[in-house]
Amino acid sequence: MRHILFFMTFVLVTSTLSAQVSLVKIWQSDTVSLRNPESVLYDSASNLLYVSCTGSGSIARMDLNGKVIEKDWVTGLNANKGMGLFNGLLYTAEPSAVAVIDVDKHAIVKRIPIEGARMLNDITIDAKGVVYVSDTWGEKVYKIVHDHPTLYLDHMPGANGLLAVNSDLYLVTSTSFLKADDKGKVQHIADGFETGLDGIVMISDHAFIISNYRGILWYVKTDGTRRLLLDTRANRMMSNDIDYNPKTKTLYVPSFGTNCVLAYQVEQTYLRQH
Repeated sequence: MRHILFFMTFVLVTSTLSAQVSLVKIWQSDTVSLRNPESVLYDSASNLLYVSCTGSGSIARMDLNGKVIEKDWVTGLNANKGMGLFNGLLYTAEPSAVAVIDVDKHAIVKRIPIEGARMLNDITIDAKGVVYVSDTWGEKVYKIVHDHPTLYLDHMPGANGLLAVNSDLYLVTSTSFLKADDKGKVQHIADGFETGLDGIVMISDHAFIISNYRGILWYVKTDGTRRLLLDTRANRMMSNDIDYNPKTKTLYVPSFGTNCVLAYQVEQTYLRQH
């Protein structure tokens, strides 16, 4: 009996669950309504998607089936890219400023200029309302508190996608996936990607999907392991600043060059390993 219990305990201790992740395409939006969609943002409050259309300097609203509801929900923007939502305000990155939009009024209410910025790109907002914005050409990340920007991280070549999780800031540079703590100390999670990393979403504890704008999607864990999920370069489909709906496990992927947004079901199966 003692030997049987030991064996059972040994099996339980040494068995682990390994997640197998795959993507199944659900829909693709039309290729007429959106002009160079660079970023997509899921809004759980309205159950809609915001799409940042760089080519037209506008933001569109789209339902969760890929239908464009309002092509020009907000206009008058300048090469707008990444977006973030907090307390009824939508923030979007322009080359040298962050535009702030009142969601109820669907109007630009102010801009927060960032002196010396060369090409602001992605935005994330933490639970306290602190805004982080990357400067891809300037190789920096800025932090905005009460509309006051300060330099947060420097020497980040090709700084792009950002994701605030609790007190940590996950980010991608052109070829690396990193994490910065609340003191600004940077840890390399995974390096050596092909140039062009763009967006980040978290799909479960310690697991992410990151995009390469050329048309590549990666599954990456915080221990640095990674696996290619999808490569659509042969179809000329790009993968820019992605977002994720955790309720339905849906990944939203804007394709800048083909003027559309695609949705994929993120399927996770768990296999027991010994």
